[in-house]
Amino acid sequence: MIHPIVKYGNPVLEKSADTVTVFDDELQKLIDDMFESMYAAHGVGLAAPQIGIGRRIAVIDISFKEDPNAKLVLINPEIIHTEGKHTQSEGCLSIPDFRENVTRPNKVSVRAQDIHGKVFEKTGDELLARALLHETDHLNGKLYISHLSALKRDLMKRKIRKLIKAGEW
Repeated sequence: MIHPIVKYGNPVLEKSADTVTVFDDELQKLIDDMFESMYAAHGVGLAAPQIGIGRRIAVIDISFKEDPNAKLVLINPEIIHTEGKHTQSEGCLSIPDFRENVTRPNKVSVRAQDIHGKVFEKTGDELLARALLHETDHLNGKLYISHLSALKRDLMKRKIRKLIKAGEW
């Protein structure tokens, strides 16, 4: 089932998500729905809060369906190591039509649980590192705009408020 993407302004996006403790068929269904929702929205990552569910679950596929082995499920992820710096244009399904250059670590290691609750570690660089950080930020109630300068962030928020007022958000 494709869930609608929650947009900036919805409080669920700015709250820390709850830890997942039950690994069952319902969780598997939610994860399948998350992949379907992410692909339908043309994204490479999606966190549960982005579909209005405040749980620590994220899905990533930086190959966008090209490589079935690239599909990644992160449950209760924690960033355990970062190194380097890399600046690149970044966007978010919850802030559609806005992109800004964001500097993030170039290499990232994360510790998470899989669909069965088994703990694993994953290291990624460049786009995968960015996706790991971006989705983990979502689970901590942070959006990528928190990494922008106050001026750029305020300009973006002002434009969004105008869109909301015009009924276009």
